[in-house]
Amino acid sequence: MAIPGAEDGGHALVFGSVVDGCLVRIHSRCLYGDALRSDDCDCGPELDLSMDLIQDAGCGVLVYLEQEGRGAGLVDKARGLRTSEVFGLDTFDSYERLGLCVDTRSYEHAARALLHLGLRSVRLLTNNPDKVRALTELGIAVTVIPLVTRPRSERARRYLEAKRRRRGHTLPAEDETWSGLGRSVRRFSSRRLTPGCWWRRLLAL
Repeated sequence: MAIPGAEDGGHALVFGSVVDGCLVRIHSRCLYGDALRSDDCDCGPELDLSMDLIQDAGCGVLVYLEQEGRGAGLVDKARGLRTSEVFGLDTFDSYERLGLCVDTRSYEHAARALLHLGLRSVRLLTNNPDKVRALTELGIAVTVIPLVTRPRSERARRYLEAKRRRRGHTLPAEDETWSGLGRSVRRFSSRRLTPGCWWRRLLAL
């Protein structure tokens, strides 16, 4: 299902017969992480884990939004990453150095798409409080399911820490372990998951 919006639109992929309380992932496009499998962020692992959980549950919704680079676009995102490398900054600081807004994304269109699907309550796969707020403001009851993925590189670890510190994401602090939050995700899976296999099953449909 197409989601209108020049800057915050995208598509909703519906798996199975969705009902209230189903799993939902709202995901901003990340070419580097989703397609090129970059180790610099957690976008690819979060998408893989979300889709594996939805497939395992038998139904759910992936809302995939065209919000590359937290809404800055691919070119400015690349500029921000380069600035981060040169000056040793996190991407939030590098955006500010370039005169960019650190995050221009809105999730209102995504929330309205879920309402259009008839959903009034969801289990939202997210660490981002802005996504929770967008849904609740439109009357959707949200149960938050944290997404815990282990950093695949030191740069990814620093990015996760920046998201926790700068944007209030539900992520372990540097001096905490990942095991506790990980259990909150694993309890929703009744069968053993094969990480990253969701796209193979999608192609087989």
